[in-house]
Amino acid sequence: MTEENYYYRTSPMFLRNQFRGSGKFDIPIIPKAEFSDSELENLLLIGFDKAKNDEKNLDRIVHFFLYDYKFEKIWSRPDDYVEKLKQYKGVLSPDFSMYLEMNRTLQLYNTFRNRWCGAYLAEKGIRVIPTVNWGDETTFDFCFEGIPKGSVVAVSTYMVQEHNHHSDQKEFFLKGYQEMLKRIEPAKIICYSEPFPEMQGEIIHVDYELSGWKYQRKGRESLYRKRTNDTMVYKTTIQPDDFWMTVYKGTGSAYGGQWKPKKSDDERFLGKPGEIKVTYDKNGEKRLTKIGADGRTVKERHFSYHNKEWCHTNPHDHIILWDNPIGHPDPQGPINYPDGAPEFKYYLGDEYGMSKFTVINGSNSFEDDRFKTISEFQWCMKFHGEVEFEWKGKSYSITHPEGRINIGEGCYEKDGKYYNVISHTEYTPGEGDLWGDTADDILEFDVGGDKLRDVITQVKVWSRSI
Repeated sequence: MTEENYYYRTSPMFLRNQFRGSGKFDIPIIPKAEFSDSELENLLLIGFDKAKNDEKNLDRIVHFFLYDYKFEKIWSRPDDYVEKLKQYKGVLSPDFSMYLEMNRTLQLYNTFRNRWCGAYLAEKGIRVIPTVNWGDETTFDFCFEGIPKGSVVAVSTYMVQEHNHHSDQKEFFLKGYQEMLKRIEPAKIICYSEPFPEMQGEIIHVDYELSGWKYQRKGRESLYRKRTNDTMVYKTTIQPDDFWMTVYKGTGSAYGGQWKPKKSDDERFLGKPGEIKVTYDKNGEKRLTKIGADGRTVKERHFSYHNKEWCHTNPHDHIILWDNPIGHPDPQGPINYPDGAPEFKYYLGDEYGMSKFTVINGSNSFEDDRFKTISEFQWCMKFHGEVEFEWKGKSYSITHPEGRINIGEGCYEKDGKYYNVISHTEYTPGEGDLWGDTADDILEFDVGGDKLRDVITQVKVWSRSI
């Protein structure tokens, strides 16, 4: 054995055995860090990915509520970051993911890494607060190890809150939270994002938006109130415009909670078995939505060309699938009827027939249908949304024929020629169109001299199927 091999195989960074452990898996113990009450008042955090080049927010605590790839180096090369992290008020131990879908051994490994990194940073003189995370009940025999009773701990509720089109995962979260209270008896709990009302203990609420880069070193006004169960919560009066500015992850399902309708138009996808819902978009064009035996849509008929008469019939149908991890309605490509559409009947069990039609008045407003973020547009494309929008006085349509995504001018036919729906300029069907396989492909389309990516949050959306 060479000297080099000897030093490699006996290196503490290879063996990771330099800290006293707890439990049957010998999880490294993070020593208690002392913080005064004043140090935890109006507490704000800063992400590890932003701390490297930061000199203005040293009064914050560094967090790791980020995707794991953003902080893997704290595990592989911790010494590279020790001096920088020493400048801050403290550090939360790295929140390596504990998704429910993960292999149990990987969940155990990530718990070990969380505590090892915390213990290592504490040994270097940094005040470390353990971040606690869990999976289902089978993780409870290791996920709370390595944390002395009476410690200040940190949790995040962001991924398990109801947001965007996801239901909450509160039942899952509270089961682990109650187990944490019983096993660790924490002195205080730093809660990143809004606490659930059922959460007990002395909670310090950290506003995740004000902790993002958008508000670093900006003035802020905080409001302290005491809840009836003596829980401390810090509220803020500032609300930024876009909650997508920071990425959070790590607990609950890797896919997020189950889908739920966010806007009124999407409520048509759920209903009574056998029901056919009648709705109209802002163009006044009718949609028939057929509800299946499980209360979810099975087929939808659009009485529209979507301003793409050359690739859609009026009407045309879409089969609606739900076979994705979050149970999101997923309209498939158009079924066209060049020789006339069949009668739209319900099917329930062994019975066919004409169902009672339920007419739903009203539709989404322009603001409802506006894409607030690029991410929202990407989700719409992922689930085959058909979109008609206006930019700089011209109409454009996005459809999904032939299993791909098509974007081009929205047009109508008159006397054998095609014209843009808004500008009424002549248009040759398919000319200048872009075909793509992903939303990112479509975002490269040129609309009036602008990249769609640069203006997607500004375009006026006339119709949006999902």
